[in-house]
Amino acid sequence: MKRQLAVAISAAFFAAACASSGAGQQAADAAWYTSETLTPNTVPVGLGPQATDGNFHMTQIMADPDWLGRFPEQAYWSWDGRSVLFNRKREGSPQRDLYLRGLTAGGNGEQVALAELHAHAYRNAVQNADRSLRAYVFERNIFLLDNTNGDVRQLTRDTQNKTDLQFLADGRLSFRSGNDFYAMNLSTGYTELVLSLQTQDEPKALEEPKDILAQEEVDLIVYNQVQRRIREERFQDQRALVAANAAVAPAPIYLGRGVQVAEVSLSPTADRALVAVTQPQSWRGDGDLMPRYVTESGRIENQDVRRRVADAKPVNHTLYLIDIASGEKTELSYDTLPGFDEDVLKSVREENYAAEGKTYVSEPKPRAIEVMARWSAQDGNINWKADGSAVAIMLRAWDNKDRWIATVDFAEGQLVSQHRLHDEAWINRDFNAFNWLPNQNALWYLSEESNYSHLYVKNLDNNRVSQLTSGRYLVDQVTLNAAGDTFYFQANKPHPGIFEIYRVPVSGGEVEQLTDLGGMTSYQLSPNEDRLLLTHSSVHQPPEVYVQDAQPNVAAMRLTETVSAEFVAKPWPLPEIVPVPSSHVDDPIYSRVYVPADFDAERAEQYPAVVFIHGAGYLQNAHAGWSNYFREFMFHSKLTEQGYVVLDLDFRGSAGYGRDWRTAVYRQMGWPEVEDLVDVVNWLGEHRNVDVERVGTYGGSYGGFLTFMSLFNEPGLFKAGAALRPVTDWAHYNTGYTSNILNLPQDDMIAYRRSSPIYFAEGLEDALLISAPMVDDNVFFQDSVRLVQRLIELEKENFETAIFPVEPHGFVQPSSWLDQYRRIYKLFEDNLK
Repeated sequence: MKRQLAVAISAAFFAAACASSGAGQQAADAAWYTSETLTPNTVPVGLGPQATDGNFHMTQIMADPDWLGRFPEQAYWSWDGRSVLFNRKREGSPQRDLYLRGLTAGGNGEQVALAELHAHAYRNAVQNADRSLRAYVFERNIFLLDNTNGDVRQLTRDTQNKTDLQFLADGRLSFRSGNDFYAMNLSTGYTELVLSLQTQDEPKALEEPKDILAQEEVDLIVYNQVQRRIREERFQDQRALVAANAAVAPAPIYLGRGVQVAEVSLSPTADRALVAVTQPQSWRGDGDLMPRYVTESGRIENQDVRRRVADAKPVNHTLYLIDIASGEKTELSYDTLPGFDEDVLKSVREENYAAEGKTYVSEPKPRAIEVMARWSAQDGNINWKADGSAVAIMLRAWDNKDRWIATVDFAEGQLVSQHRLHDEAWINRDFNAFNWLPNQNALWYLSEESNYSHLYVKNLDNNRVSQLTSGRYLVDQVTLNAAGDTFYFQANKPHPGIFEIYRVPVSGGEVEQLTDLGGMTSYQLSPNEDRLLLTHSSVHQPPEVYVQDAQPNVAAMRLTETVSAEFVAKPWPLPEIVPVPSSHVDDPIYSRVYVPADFDAERAEQYPAVVFIHGAGYLQNAHAGWSNYFREFMFHSKLTEQGYVVLDLDFRGSAGYGRDWRTAVYRQMGWPEVEDLVDVVNWLGEHRNVDVERVGTYGGSYGGFLTFMSLFNEPGLFKAGAALRPVTDWAHYNTGYTSNILNLPQDDMIAYRRSSPIYFAEGLEDALLISAPMVDDNVFFQDSVRLVQRLIELEKENFETAIFPVEPHGFVQPSSWLDQYRRIYKLFEDNLK
């Protein structure tokens, strides 16, 4: 039965500090608000009195965004928890500068001097077992910070890259340089090579003669025999020296010729390592070029660009367990993973073969499997127990249908599957965090198996799995405290568009809400774990930094005030966040709705409207925080000032609403989303006094793609549409994104033809503006060129093209932003009024 969410939630509530009654805690089991409009009597934090005589001017909206303010980014705690640090954009420049602000001081902090940057660069530091030391890299060199007094010691000063810092179980600090791993004694500075990986065959003392002539030369000439004997003796003497003398660097581990190292992880005891290698692949082909016409040389220059998904080749990692002392290398086969040889595309291939009059014969065969990519510095893909006694690894099938968490049986030299997450559509790139519980034979992990990302613990002694969180909400940004008894996390438990901070005992129990700010909130736990560093935003307020005790029902203290007075003074409209009922699925289509200041639901003359379609596909925009589409927010404010109603929606495929909502577009991109567009247009007519015959749309990237799909496949739904930097043929897009949703063209051309606008261009009847940047290395300019040619061949008259010679996918020049949005505005004015 369809859930009827009949009423809008005022975004003013989301922006407020939620002083009235703690709305987030009213939903004991994550039930989304369905009953009444929430209208607080508080003013959103940081907004103050609203001006009534302001106007929204395109030149200002599309100007360099410095005029809005320069907001804190990537905030983190100081080593002692008495200050916070964050980056701020430099005025008039894309460069970022580091700022330091004390908790008791006023203002927005002081810029850290260049000479002091190294002493504060510990944002991604690693800590030793007792948390007395932390190590980090600054400008390729290693620094050590004493957590008891804040002293910083520089350990290296050279130009070699260093990564993968790790405190070993014996107190030494290990690091990686290239494919070599070193361990440093922090007391003496003595540094030794622990592991060296070589991507070549193991050398031999003597090469066998290459042919009969060479063999004869060795057999016949005594001099050659003597030289070979000398080389053999030198080779064996060197091997014996390495084996017998601890002062000599250990022999390398040879991984074979023609491979490249994909992942390496050294155990905390430095006696083992996991290494994944793969066959080298170029990221592009010879023909993957993009011409640049406006250049400093005055000549056309070609820029290399990535290959297309149509040219993709599977990536498989060969996984080795290495015994460092002996040099023994054991390949860890994937055949112990459930489904490792399953034909997961059987039905897809059968359909595509049948379309070509062929019969597909399915047979089991090993799939290409790789170590899961790390999407952040905090999310490890290979995690060892602190004592090195066990290791867990996250693996992913290259066909995107499976994710495994496996441990390694050292004695048997094989993988042991601990968890399989299978998805008929595709495994999410998010919500893949996992690790060991300290001092336990247990793993914690995130999984979407219940439709929403939730937190699980598995006891490996009895294989018992405990689900710690449940409900219609997403868990992310998990932090385990030092004691190992409490998880902290971010979740949208109160409402899909509100993200707060929570905690739950590792042993299970009540999920406790810590923050109640509304909007979007992320966090960092303080060094002594008694406070939270919060980055919070609301609809009208860009991100600012707050501090709060790590307890429920306490107020957060705001530390930064970086929004400009000019921005605050503008009479920005407060959009509602509305659960628009879907005519196709049970869950609603959450949408932001903007109306004119003098909106009259009973007015005889109905309003024109504009529907904005966000990009990326998998992205959430109808939330209660500051939108990355801040220019669009301001443009929508101008449209309401000019008498338009504006709506932007989180169509199916968007982030924030669970696995089923995300994967609804599998093999049919552009169809569920257009159904949602039809629903929101009808809702505007029924509930916001909109003339459904005077509705336009626009969007960029994925939003440009959906603009095409709606105009081509639902003519008349929109009287005008602007497609910005649009995808027109998914076979030309990248592999990582597209193959998730549409598989590969060689497996599923049906899905590509079904999902690519260029195949439906004959349906165009309404006014269309195509806005295409020419140096876009994400969605190639070729996408627009090919579609324009198709429209010409179809003898379509009602389209225009605007090109931007110097712009990439994300515009940079304010003049380009202004030109583009003036054209969009004119398109709507000409066709909707």
